[in-house]
Amino acid sequence: MEPGERKKLPSASSEGDRREENKLKRGISLDSTSSPKLDRYKIAKQLTEKAIKEKKIFSIYGHYPVIRAILRRKGWVEKKFHFLPKVTLNVGDDSAGTTENKRAEGKENENMALEKTDDIHDVMSRLVKNEMPYFLWTIKRDVIDYHSLNGDQMLNHYWKTGSFTTKIGLCLNMRSLPWYAQANPDSFFPRCYGLCTESEKQEFLDDFRRTVASSILKWVVSHQTCDRSKPKSRREESGDSDPSNRKGPENDESKLRGLSGQLVDTACRVCQAYLGQREHEDIDISEDAVQDLTEDEWKDLTQQYYALVQGDAFISNSRSHFSQCQALLNRLTSVNPQIEIDGLRNIWIIKPAAKSRGRDIVCMSRVEEILELVAADHLPTKDNKWVVQKYIETPLLIYDTKFDIRQWFLVTDWNPLTIWFYKESYLRFSTQRFSLDNLDSAIHLCNNSIQKHLQNDKERSPQLPGHNMWTSTRFQEYLRRRGRSAVWGSVVYPAMKRAVVHAMRVAQARVEPRKNSFELYGADFVLGRDFRPWLIEINSSPTMHASTPVTAQLCAQVQEDTIKVVVDRKADRSCDTGNFELLWRQPAVELPPFHASDLCVEGVSVRKARKQMPPISSFSCSSSLSDSQPLAVRCPSATPDPAPGRPPTAPQQDLKLRNEKVLPCTLPAPLKRPAQRSHTVQSVHAESGGRVEFPSCHFQHADSKALKTGLSKAESNPPSDSDSLDVHPLLPVLPSVKTVEGTVAQPPRPPGNSTCPSVCLPGAACSTSSGPLVRAESERQPEPGQGWGHPVPVLGRPGCQDSGDPGAAVPGTG
Repeated sequence: MEPGERKKLPSASSEGDRREENKLKRGISLDSTSSPKLDRYKIAKQLTEKAIKEKKIFSIYGHYPVIRAILRRKGWVEKKFHFLPKVTLNVGDDSAGTTENKRAEGKENENMALEKTDDIHDVMSRLVKNEMPYFLWTIKRDVIDYHSLNGDQMLNHYWKTGSFTTKIGLCLNMRSLPWYAQANPDSFFPRCYGLCTESEKQEFLDDFRRTVASSILKWVVSHQTCDRSKPKSRREESGDSDPSNRKGPENDESKLRGLSGQLVDTACRVCQAYLGQREHEDIDISEDAVQDLTEDEWKDLTQQYYALVQGDAFISNSRSHFSQCQALLNRLTSVNPQIEIDGLRNIWIIKPAAKSRGRDIVCMSRVEEILELVAADHLPTKDNKWVVQKYIETPLLIYDTKFDIRQWFLVTDWNPLTIWFYKESYLRFSTQRFSLDNLDSAIHLCNNSIQKHLQNDKERSPQLPGHNMWTSTRFQEYLRRRGRSAVWGSVVYPAMKRAVVHAMRVAQARVEPRKNSFELYGADFVLGRDFRPWLIEINSSPTMHASTPVTAQLCAQVQEDTIKVVVDRKADRSCDTGNFELLWRQPAVELPPFHASDLCVEGVSVRKARKQMPPISSFSCSSSLSDSQPLAVRCPSATPDPAPGRPPTAPQQDLKLRNEKVLPCTLPAPLKRPAQRSHTVQSVHAESGGRVEFPSCHFQHADSKALKTGLSKAESNPPSDSDSLDVHPLLPVLPSVKTVEGTVAQPPRPPGNSTCPSVCLPGAACSTSSGPLVRAESERQPEPGQGWGHPVPVLGRPGCQDSGDPGAAVPGTG
């Protein structure tokens, strides 16, 4: 309900003194106080308390009476803006309705400031002046500090949407579509170039020249329907025979100028080169071998083309080139889906990169004029952004009048991307009849902000409405009367859906997503002669002004349906969404959960030793001993002393350690057993030439009666000769292990004596079990007070031959 339509209801204050003072100021006597006023105040207070409890406080900035009325009917209370927020112009915001609603916006805030406070809604607004609004609807996103909002506050804008709501953003980002979907942007978006860089200017110039060549071929083919080699001018064909309107470099000639067939040959050569590039035939051809036209040849070709399409010249004996031109055009159509909309005139539309509502948009057909317009702009670099887009020269016309379609869609989430498409749209007609001879924006731009200032052409069909708008339903009736009733549902509507989805998928990575936000957008489409829709631009903050009976109906309806989707659906997922249908909901991509149990290490688990052997870098042993019993290589490094008596014998096996590998080493050459069975095994470092001795390991043969094992400090005595030790030969299964740095760590002597039922090797823990010689790094702990070197992870096959790599895994080393 609007302020002017509201019934003025006197209000009362909760405090008696305050109420009396206000009444005195208004000239109202104390006796005029009545109980209905108090009842209204109580009702307002109850409704406000309920709204605060349910978090139904909203704020609106702009002229949106429909949103205000809908929310009030749903029990929401408005917290009004009592001042005009400072709005900074955002060049990246292509708001179609921003400036158009500026006057209405100012009047709205002025009315709120001057409005009497007798209305019950104003009483409720005063009661929530210190409350936080949970729903914010603004005409511009800059009104609200986007990043200061709480998570439960709803806003009708997203941040950083310039990648598709500005002309330059949509132009550049649509080129990335093949990375996101299997679709060609040239099939629904007219090719476009930004003229703010030299590279883009050169690409546009190349495109313009290629279009010149293909247009010459079209002229040849299209004029073979006549039996004359001198067709009448294009102005005569379009009904404009006034010679004063003729423009061109050779307008002073009274007769048509004949052009040689060499013009067609040159155009065919350009088109064949283009086809070779599209079909990748130029990959193996060097740049020097490519014979492109010189600048003078291009200039001459372009000037002859201007005279041809303007009706000032004709091609002599063009019939002889018909077959070649027709074949080339068929090939061009197969690789370029925009051949049909290019027409013959090579018209381009030049737009400011970040303006809306048709401001400063012009149509041109001469490349030199386009480049001069851009070069003459002396604006700062950041503002000097122009976009040039191929104009659709063959649009679908209704009663010889051009029109476009405004289609709404709603984005409620960007991660996952969720798009709602509105089933209703409306058509906007031009006030003038369509003609390519006059490039005035009044003919070629259908924006209501431009057409509303113009008078309808008297020669325009009376079948068109005076307000120049149709609903999509009315357009479907028009198609049905002409036998094309299935076109809307099978061609137009599905193609508009696909175009919107493609544009949003490309922009998804660049928009700053925020939960609990949404935004309504307006997409503009132009239909071709084949009813295929072409996306022109996408506008944020589309106008909701009831400028015509059509917009008065549809704009109010789309606002109400938007509230159903973003407000009602939060409480009830199955609620009515009006004319909105869910167009696209991207599947949510969930990150795989992290579980430590899923991590694995190659190797075989072993039983943890009771006491670890201190680490030894490495050792080197001589060849295997002869005549020795098999040795048990794995056991706890400190085993309780067995009971007196005959020691337990080692298992009778060949040191296969079942299925496991063993630390590779090579024992010294066979030594003879001395009178005493236990001795110290020593080794000489072979590389340095010095004498390096390992810690001694007392071992006992398996058939001995007494078992004594222990560790002693490294001795500096000379190595024992071959006669000082006599043991049984060891099976040659332990290859030599060389040290990396040539040093040997000398572990301290462990306290007490420990016994082992078999021979122990230096650096290897002893165990009666035949488990693997691999231990997880986390299970190896150093002795108290003794640090280790860098940990060596145990990965891969245990017991590999050490190749001298410092990263090799050697059990027992630090």
